[in-house]
Amino acid sequence: MANLSQLKVAMATSIFLSAFIFGLLIIGIIYFVGFNLFMGLLIAITGSALFILFQYAVGPVIVVATTRLHYLKPGENPWLEKTAKELSDKTGISMPKLATVPSNTPNAFTFGRSTAGATLAVHEGLLKQLNEGEIRGVIAHELGHIKHKDYIVMTVLSALPLITYYIAQVTLFAGVLSGGSRRRSNNNKDNSGAILLVIGVVSYIVYIITFLIVMRLSRLREHYADAFAAYLTKSPRNMQSALSKITYGLSIAPPKSPESARAFYIEDPDMAKQSFSYIMNKKSQYDLNNDGVLDERELELAMEKEAKNAAAHMNNLFSTHPSTFKRILLLREIEQEMDTGHYSNDKMYNHI
Repeated sequence: MANLSQLKVAMATSIFLSAFIFGLLIIGIIYFVGFNLFMGLLIAITGSALFILFQYAVGPVIVVATTRLHYLKPGENPWLEKTAKELSDKTGISMPKLATVPSNTPNAFTFGRSTAGATLAVHEGLLKQLNEGEIRGVIAHELGHIKHKDYIVMTVLSALPLITYYIAQVTLFAGVLSGGSRRRSNNNKDNSGAILLVIGVVSYIVYIITFLIVMRLSRLREHYADAFAAYLTKSPRNMQSALSKITYGLSIAPPKSPESARAFYIEDPDMAKQSFSYIMNKKSQYDLNNDGVLDERELELAMEKEAKNAAAHMNNLFSTHPSTFKRILLLREIEQEMDTGHYSNDKMYNHI
């Protein structure tokens, strides 16, 4: 059983572990390079802080530019505005700015620098392909991310693996160049190239570890947002149906999507394609009309059945989202609890 405080602990733990491992790497680099420890740490901490602040400040601008957002004017989409306002009021947060993305893929995401200044963006494809109940579920899911401050934590936390990756790339490249220069000069006493290569390899290992920490938190927050949406709308079934339709729509969409918003989407396009591929390997079982094609309804039924299949729940460690099957399984458990009539909002995260 989980609760919201455990999500906060997971966030704090992820930040601490990433920062601790990153700090050990920086101390190691300072030691091997021969810098003054105090000055080296000061430069490293200052540089990292500036990079995080830069990403925090520029991130929303990049998302707007790469997704070609269109901010809605008052009255432009009355139903969407009314629904977002109603659910925001029930959530107890300020209504986010609403925007649409000119894309036929069914998706949605939130981003921003603060809860008060958050933006909730929905793809035009989501508004066309989902019914009103399913769209309500998606909006509630995104409001859950705002309530939990997920996008702020993820924006800051993801900076550490990125910095480590840059360190690895630079030092490995410099090490290779330095090694070549040493061979040409026949200076066998110069081992700087070897040191740089070691730093590069260790940095890459640290990058993998911190990246896995970030991805684990990213997957966890999706479960919390799903549970939040189920309880806020009192309809886990709509969320299950929405996820099935979104997965189907993304699985047949072009492969490329803006990386700047990938972790913030309600569903990762790559994970959707992976889930769809898993089902396609069993197509004969789910092609009910034997026409050789899985339509939207057949895929939804397949998703529901695979949600009970333990073998389908294996997460890709490098994915931003849990498998659709696992998310549907959680929502199914919440639905069964609600059907009994014995449930309360203060225990909405118990099934995570």
